Amino acid sequence: MATIIDGKAIAQTIRNEIASEVRSLSQNYNKVPGLAVVIVGTRKDSQSYVSMKRKACAEVGIRSIDFDLPEDISEADLIEKVHQLNADADVHGILVQLPLPKHINEEKVLSEISIEKDVDGFHPLNIGKLAMKGREPLFLPCTPKGCLELLSRSGVSIKGKKAVVVGRSNIVGLPVSLLLLKADATVTIVHSHTQHPEHITREADIVIAAAGQAMMIKGDWIKPGAAVIDVGTNAVDDPSKKSGYRLVGDVDFQEASKVAGWITPVPGGVGPMTVAMLLKNTLDGAKRKIAQ
Repeated sequence: MATIIDGKAIAQTIRNEIASEVRSLSQNYNKVPGLAVVIVGTRKDSQSYVSMKRKACAEVGIRSIDFDLPEDISEADLIEKVHQLNADADVHGILVQLPLPKHINEEKVLSEISIEKDVDGFHPLNIGKLAMKGREPLFLPCTPKGCLELLSRSGVSIKGKKAVVVGRSNIVGLPVSLLLLKADATVTIVHSHTQHPEHITREADIVIAAAGQAMMIKGDWIKPGAAVIDVGTNAVDDPSKKSGYRLVGDVDFQEASKVAGWITPVPGGVGPMTVAMLLKNTLDGAKRKIAQ
């Protein structure tokens, strides 16, 4: 049976570390990190993410400033808001909650965020530096960074290992494959046009599942003893639950946990780490500015 990687517990340890650093910033410089969160419209999932982030900020002592903007705001007005936050010295991180409404160009808005405040790590310059050898981005994207942190804090070494990333999204698949490459893994990306994905995945010492397909990765896709990080969160119908559904990952947990060496559950694996890494990025941005 696999060792269960408890993302909730690891994230809590990281949050405790952040809280003590925030306290010392406050004592030494009389300043605390500030995170601005911009939401456009009223998507339910965005609202729940944001309330989770707000609670997490409060717990570690980071000042969280929220901007709820109407669904029909113009692109120019949204960019104007971003420029105001770029200029605000008390804001060390700016997070624009995605997805944005259809009439707004996401790429345009994200590239207007100051690279020094890009705590999501999606600014083209940060991703570009991540892709290049010998360059260090100012911030790493939160979910990929959380995946590698789970591996390292569970004692899984990456150097020289075969890693397979299932999925190639801008948010997880692509940046996590770049991070694994930086950590000296041999990386293969499996996607919707890959032939025989199960054969490729079965060779991996490390599997990062980020395809957005419920329970797609079965037990026989996993090499015995491999480390499996499941980024997927998919709702499947479950009449026995009060909500009528339950969350499952991209990995069939029941099957895979019998074969893998390590595995993350869904929920309680990668999710809490994403928020912890956002807090860590905000702290790092503040430390760079305040300690100047």
